[in-house]
Amino acid sequence: MSLTSLKARLIEGLAPADQWRADGAATRSDFDLNPGASRWVEGPLKPAAVLIPVLVTRDGPSVILTRRADSLARHTGQIAFPGGRLDAGETAVEAALREAREEVDLDPGLVQVLGLSDPYETGTGYLVTPVVGWIEAEPALVASPDEVAEIFRTPWDFLMDPSNHSRDHLEAPDGARRWYWSMTWQERYIWGATAGIIRGLRHRLYGEEDDLPAAVAEDAA
Repeated sequence: MSLTSLKARLIEGLAPADQWRADGAATRSDFDLNPGASRWVEGPLKPAAVLIPVLVTRDGPSVILTRRADSLARHTGQIAFPGGRLDAGETAVEAALREAREEVDLDPGLVQVLGLSDPYETGTGYLVTPVVGWIEAEPALVASPDEVAEIFRTPWDFLMDPSNHSRDHLEAPDGARRWYWSMTWQERYIWGATAGIIRGLRHRLYGEEDDLPAAVAEDAA
């Protein structure tokens, strides 16, 4: 049932971690809703990784997210998964676990890596590999004050329900509209690449389901 069903779905639906390649290509991007738009920076994509931590709770599975510190130079206050650029010689899994340790003090020994979701290209020139981790023991998380303002949890079924997903837009300096996915959980506005990565994971796991709400409900029960 439920948690067993979800874990099995993740293992079956995700790419095995050992299939990650440093020269892999994006299958989703900030440009999916903006065909014809160009990247905001020049040069090759910079490899990065995020950890999608799926936490087992009494109320069902939830996902750990962060709100970035207000003191950061870029993406101030935005909702994000723990993650960042790969160091030289690192794999996506190594980088995601390292960044989660640095940002929220998540013990990598508590994380069972189940696989990889769709690589995501950002308009700022990053190729982000989402690493999905399964956590059964309650972690004692501590936010790094230089990077994270808040750590919170969002129910799995909320994030996977497309009725909670909206298309919003910003007005670019040239007057063009830049579209992106968003979702709001308890006044926390999840948008941009984070929302796009969530959408990619949802489609990878449930995209072909005839009865998506029932499938998500079974996994989240």
